[in-house]
Amino acid sequence: MEYRLYLELLKRHGFSFHYQMKAANFRKIMDLIDGNLRLSKIFGISTCQPGVFVVHFVLCILWQLVDVVLDDEGLLELTSEKKSQWPTRPEDVSTFEGTFTEQRTEKIEKLQKMNTVTTMELIEHLLRNKVITRILSLARENMQSHWGAFTNRLHLLATNSSTLQNSAISLEPFQQLILGDSNVYGEAKHNMHKRFHPIVASNPLSSPYGRCLGASYSALWIPIDMYLEDCLDGSIAATNSIEILSGLVKALQSVNRSTWHDAFLALWVASLRLVQREREPIEGPVPHLDTRLCMLLSITTLAVADIIEEADSLCNETGLNSHTKEDESMSNLRNELMLSLQILGDYESLLVPPPCVVPAANQAATKAAMFISGISINNGYMENVNGMNYSGNMRHLIVESCISRNLLDTSAYYWPGYISNHANSVSLTVPSQLAGWSSFMKGAPLTQSLVNMLISTPAPSLAEVEKLFEVAVNGSDDDNVSAATVLCGATLLRGWNFQEHTVRLVVKLLSPTDPIDYSGRESQLIKLGPTLNVILSGISAVDYAPIFSFHGLIPELAAALMAICEVFGCLSPSVSWTLRTGEEISAHTVFSNAFILLLRLWKFNHPPLEYCVMGDGAPVGSQLTPEYLLLLRNSQVLSSSSLAKLRNGLRQLQVPTSHPSSEHPIFMDSFPKLKLWYRQHQACLASTLSGLAHGTPVRNIVDSLLNLMFRKANKGGTSIGSISGSSSISNSSGPGGADLQLWSQLPAWEILEAVPFVVDAALTACSHGRLFPRELATGLKDLADFLPASLATIVSYFSAEVTRGVWKPASMNGSDWPSPSVNLSMVEEHIKKIVAATGVDVPRLVSGGSSSGTLPLPLAAFVSLTITYKLDKASERFLNLAGPALENLAASCPWPSMAIVAALWTQKVKRWSDFLVFSASRTVFHHNNDAVVQLLRSCFAATLGMSSTSVCSCGGVASLLGHGYCPGGFSPVAPGILYLRIFRCIKDCSILAEDILCLLMLSVKDIAETTMPRQRSDKLKKTKYGMRHGQVSLSAAMTQVKVAASLGATLIWLSGGTALVQSLLQEMLPSWFLTVQNLDQGGTSGGMVYKLGGHALAYLAVSSGMFAWGIDPTPVSRRRERVTRSHLEFLASALDGKISLGCDPSLWRAYVAGFLGLVVECTPCWVQEVELKVLKRLSSGLRQWGEDELAVALLRRAGPEAMGTAAELILSSEW
Repeated sequence: MEYRLYLELLKRHGFSFHYQMKAANFRKIMDLIDGNLRLSKIFGISTCQPGVFVVHFVLCILWQLVDVVLDDEGLLELTSEKKSQWPTRPEDVSTFEGTFTEQRTEKIEKLQKMNTVTTMELIEHLLRNKVITRILSLARENMQSHWGAFTNRLHLLATNSSTLQNSAISLEPFQQLILGDSNVYGEAKHNMHKRFHPIVASNPLSSPYGRCLGASYSALWIPIDMYLEDCLDGSIAATNSIEILSGLVKALQSVNRSTWHDAFLALWVASLRLVQREREPIEGPVPHLDTRLCMLLSITTLAVADIIEEADSLCNETGLNSHTKEDESMSNLRNELMLSLQILGDYESLLVPPPCVVPAANQAATKAAMFISGISINNGYMENVNGMNYSGNMRHLIVESCISRNLLDTSAYYWPGYISNHANSVSLTVPSQLAGWSSFMKGAPLTQSLVNMLISTPAPSLAEVEKLFEVAVNGSDDDNVSAATVLCGATLLRGWNFQEHTVRLVVKLLSPTDPIDYSGRESQLIKLGPTLNVILSGISAVDYAPIFSFHGLIPELAAALMAICEVFGCLSPSVSWTLRTGEEISAHTVFSNAFILLLRLWKFNHPPLEYCVMGDGAPVGSQLTPEYLLLLRNSQVLSSSSLAKLRNGLRQLQVPTSHPSSEHPIFMDSFPKLKLWYRQHQACLASTLSGLAHGTPVRNIVDSLLNLMFRKANKGGTSIGSISGSSSISNSSGPGGADLQLWSQLPAWEILEAVPFVVDAALTACSHGRLFPRELATGLKDLADFLPASLATIVSYFSAEVTRGVWKPASMNGSDWPSPSVNLSMVEEHIKKIVAATGVDVPRLVSGGSSSGTLPLPLAAFVSLTITYKLDKASERFLNLAGPALENLAASCPWPSMAIVAALWTQKVKRWSDFLVFSASRTVFHHNNDAVVQLLRSCFAATLGMSSTSVCSCGGVASLLGHGYCPGGFSPVAPGILYLRIFRCIKDCSILAEDILCLLMLSVKDIAETTMPRQRSDKLKKTKYGMRHGQVSLSAAMTQVKVAASLGATLIWLSGGTALVQSLLQEMLPSWFLTVQNLDQGGTSGGMVYKLGGHALAYLAVSSGMFAWGIDPTPVSRRRERVTRSHLEFLASALDGKISLGCDPSLWRAYVAGFLGLVVECTPCWVQEVELKVLKRLSSGLRQWGEDELAVALLRRAGPEAMGTAAELILSSEW
């Protein structure tokens, strides 16, 4: 009876904290209870604050009640502790000593059963109490270890209690608390999402209604499409695409409140769209289909693996017995992945493989069919196919990529519809090619015929790659070269299932020696000259560098290349090797291949404007320098997390891939020759060349080079140096055997030091009419042929001289310089068609009746030099450097320089005409800021389905990115593609962000006006977009607002990176709120535009920060904490009344509530990086608005130190 009375008193008076805390002796009561129940000792947190005491007391009492029921039903023995830490058994408390009659005993047992039921009813009552559940949410958030132990017992009770099963007590409150499915307010989470996420779509991507490509739920994943397409623009990034992509997917999954299978499905669909946009690639020095396939079948799969491995690690840290809904969701990510791939099978049009991938897809499908049929597959060689050839698609390749990384198992082969019911009659040629790999693994020698076969066929598994690496390291000299050649062939390019290991092994082969000593003829690198050369030649193709970039290996690759350049640049060309094929290579060849590849990894040819003037407004990647690449490499080496992740990733490899010295930092001082050249390169960009003193070694080399380059021009007895009146080079003797002998013995570094002076003298002579343009081009070509690396210094010099504007223009009239007149009108017409969808006017290419135009003299000389190259495989690696450099150089010159260059090159190489014309069309935006704004306006209109000129009228990804660039047709290009190809040449991206902000609000205004009816329903008129006023629901309008804001956030993040996001949050948005913004002129939207605008700005701000800095507790940059604190301090000051705002109050309120709501739900770790006093000020301001729920949620996310304040706020609020 006493216990029954205790339960009744507890139910009535035990939790009336709001009144009890006002009592004068509450502090004494706290101390007494704490001393008796040992709350501070058990929970490890002092109960000196009333709020903390309340949290401890509620959890303690509820825990005791659960233990009592478990003890009564004999379930306490099933817990890990086997007992309760609270007094529950009769021997634990003072009891009556004596004996009872049998009748008395039965009455006591009956009473005990009734008490057990009453205890269960009290537990249910407490779990349904809003204040109690809010208090418990604080314990769940800030006392995770104790909470886990408590929920384990509650789970044991809910699943095994006979009392609960035989009573009318509902399981719902138990399950909600166990799974964490009730929020801090005691409501179901979907209700909270409606409260805090007014911009929430209703249809999942996997539903039939979610697959529309318009401004619907599927359009909310546009950031993935934009990022993937941006990776393929040809520029080299020093970042890790796997980490960025996985972070982006996690951010979007959080902010879109989607299931994980929807997030994975969106990722697969976006990656497939990336491949489908390149089904008919244009020819040119840009990445092609292989790079896109790498992104789909390697990078995307590794991003998924990164997410799942992180979830596995989190589950291991939190314990295997956790029953929260979040933990179950994270632990079942493999099932979510499987579901996404099963749904992916419905996207048949996206799964059609490009022609070159059909054999690989068929092989994957046949492999699955053989497995189902029970036919053995010997090490993946499929030698027993017996004519079987099943039709495969891209899903088969994706599944194989997942299986190889242990994300799926072979049960995927049994999915319904995975294998077609019939086999193709076409003979399967792939196994015959794989037979070569079978022979290699059985010990067959690497003959030339076998090497040729292996180069063209990817290795079937990682074992073959490991053996190739061992042969390349430990084999004979000829086998070293052969193995390295094979490794850099199709295995590296299309061995998607283990590509992350192949690229790392290739980098290892390029850096076999201790990086502490790179100089001297005795360097071990010299002995490996032939092997290094075949690797450098193999990975110089345009598709290879982006693959290393995607895998985050650019810093390591750059460090390896610097070492090779340092060593081989000190050798004379007389140091050479003869290959088994009879080909002879010199030290100059190895150096040039390494040097040119190294320079492609950073923007060496861009003028100093980008580095000195633009600052934080510079485009992403424009600050790449050798020092920065080494800094990134050293930070990766010294980062314990990076090392741990690397070691985990290398566990599959059976060969060593690192040595102790590889974990040491490397600096430019380790490469004195390279450092000297780089300083000269910077000086050349910054100012004109200074004179050379007579008799210096460099002066002698310059004179010798000039004489040999322009032998015919010097036949009159006067050298180029003496002809150039403004040159620093004076008279010298005519050409002779001494010059030729000197030239053939010069190390590469000495030649590179003299090249700027040589080019300056030659260009000066040409400008004075003392050297014909054709002779200038021929002489420069001779120099580049002798030392291809000199092409880089030539590019550097021309780029710097164009910016100075001191050279007279060259008339491209066909007599002195080549004429573009044959193709110029065609180029102009095609440019107009390409940009037609943006509404931008294309300026006339020529005026005044001229059909040739002019170019700055350095640009004319450079384009004439590039035209002298033959477009063959031998010249490809040099054109891969010169091509983008020529485009950048021409783009920085006045209009229509790039169009003239395109017309000239089209005459040279007709099959490059599509690429050249498209490049020329991009320069329309380089010289016209208004055109850039119009292009951005087209991006927003196309995405929202509000553009009448869009390539697709349905909106979403289809309108924004279209189908890429279609060769030959010269049809309008989607605005998103155009923007992603031009933004890196915009001079100041900070202005760009302001334009994006304005265009976002204009888009919101259009959405609001099409949402709110201005007339009666029977008199509604159609707008110019075909949408009737009033027919769009508020929910649809909010979805459109979210899509527009997501697009804006993506554009800001991609254009300016973290620096621009910081500027947005710290400068642009505060300034915008301080000024008066009249968005609702005439009141046509009934004020709805301000509410929608506030939510749009909130989503823009949070999404930009999530894309830039991620949502993980450990930020990728310390900048996140600084920016978050600054922005929340601004919000708090405005709520305190310390700052006078100029914007509409409803817009401000919508922004603050939306921003803080998104942060609380999607990025809670941001809250913990802000000072508690700032959060208290924000919470106080929210309460003045009546936003008590959000105020509590904000404090709840602030960590244990805010738990007491949050509890007191809960108790003082009306619920």
